[in-house]
Amino acid sequence: MHVMVRTILVSSLLQMVPFVANAQSLADRYRPAAAQILGTSLQSSTAYDQLGELCDQVGNRISGSAQLDQAIAWAVKTMKADGLQNVHTEKILVPYWKRGAEKAWTLTPQQHELSILGLGMSVATPRGGITADVVVVGSFDELDKLGEAGVKGKIVLYDVPFTGYGPTVMYRVIGASRAAKYGAVASLVRSVGSLSFDTPHTGTLAYDGKLPKIPSAAVSIENSTMMRRMALRGERIQLHLELENELIPNQPSANVVGEIVGSEKPGEVVLLSGHLDSWDVGQGAQDDGVGCMNSLGAAKAILDAGLKPRRTIRVVFFTNEENGDFGGKGYRDAHKAELGNFVAALESDSGNGPVKGFSLDFHGEGRNKVITATPEEKARAEKSLNLLKSFAPLLEPLDATRMEMGGSGTDVGPTVSEGVPGIGVSHDTTHYWEIHHTKADTFDKIIKLDMQRNIAAVGIMAYLLAEMEGTLR
Repeated sequence: MHVMVRTILVSSLLQMVPFVANAQSLADRYRPAAAQILGTSLQSSTAYDQLGELCDQVGNRISGSAQLDQAIAWAVKTMKADGLQNVHTEKILVPYWKRGAEKAWTLTPQQHELSILGLGMSVATPRGGITADVVVVGSFDELDKLGEAGVKGKIVLYDVPFTGYGPTVMYRVIGASRAAKYGAVASLVRSVGSLSFDTPHTGTLAYDGKLPKIPSAAVSIENSTMMRRMALRGERIQLHLELENELIPNQPSANVVGEIVGSEKPGEVVLLSGHLDSWDVGQGAQDDGVGCMNSLGAAKAILDAGLKPRRTIRVVFFTNEENGDFGGKGYRDAHKAELGNFVAALESDSGNGPVKGFSLDFHGEGRNKVITATPEEKARAEKSLNLLKSFAPLLEPLDATRMEMGGSGTDVGPTVSEGVPGIGVSHDTTHYWEIHHTKADTFDKIIKLDMQRNIAAVGIMAYLLAEMEGTLR
């Protein structure tokens, strides 16, 4: 081996020794506590049973609705019953989009009723609905090539196969305005999910304020691909659409907060969270009732294990994640004075699939900052990630050892953008997108053992963040 190469290799190995030693030391020090949290989590069905209550007794919980108000009251009672301190609500004004009657059917080449769900924040159709020809596109590039000549006066259908939520959801979010730019009278989007048993998904859209607002809905994968086949055969597709939606002036809502007060550093905070609101279909079990109960269950597991973390562990059930993020933004604004003392802000919002690890986020809302980060910022981030990796040995029994840079969550994003390290819970989402934002998001899909293991993973992570000597900053 060349002398210089050997020297560089030896130097690199020596630099790794402190990290390996520190990881071993941390694992040895906190292994008994981690085992206690794991044991209490696996032995308890409390959080699972509580989630069942939320789903069955309250149901879906769109922002501004009476059901969300009921869920907030339920959350206060539940946090107190689980032994949290300083349980309270923090008021937030939220939009209230109310779904009305909705239906659609093709008139040609045959009369066929379509399975649809109006997209959140969509305007209604004119009284009596809209009847127009459908033009099918598979991308924004195809839409742009058609231009006004091919789109004006028509309904645009985005038949875009699911290749992952990020690349595909943009058609739901901005598709209506992109179609309106060329004079479309309405837009439809193929359900953004990996599977559909004629069950369309919903979700919010975002209108461009400089363009006309046109009604928009999702159609099931089956109906979308059928219309694609019709178009490829050169058949005229004429469709009738009716959406009776209403946007009601902002309504009072609230974030729900409870704590385990730190035994030595009560002013330093580890935040655990999920969002309590959901869409107005299904029961909001996977999105995101289970994320809330992962966070509360983790705190309860720490208490049940008899552990007293040095720092405060604060559980927050956010409101209005789905169609505005006013809960996350309001929380940031209300707590700006203390954010410098936040150790981390963790969010669970990817369903109940087994936790495979955690992602570290230093950018929050300003994720474009990743591109412009300085070498010094990147070096600090890498150092923080190495610290997070030192937790991995204690998560090996749960196969939750993957630690990487990534996103944290919509609710904690505003807080993270203020400099608080964000931590996302990396769930296995293999089956999550099959039911996401659909009527099928119901409690029966929650696997109890997976939930117990996920609570243990979040609990161990929270306790280590609350106990460690240094911080991720």
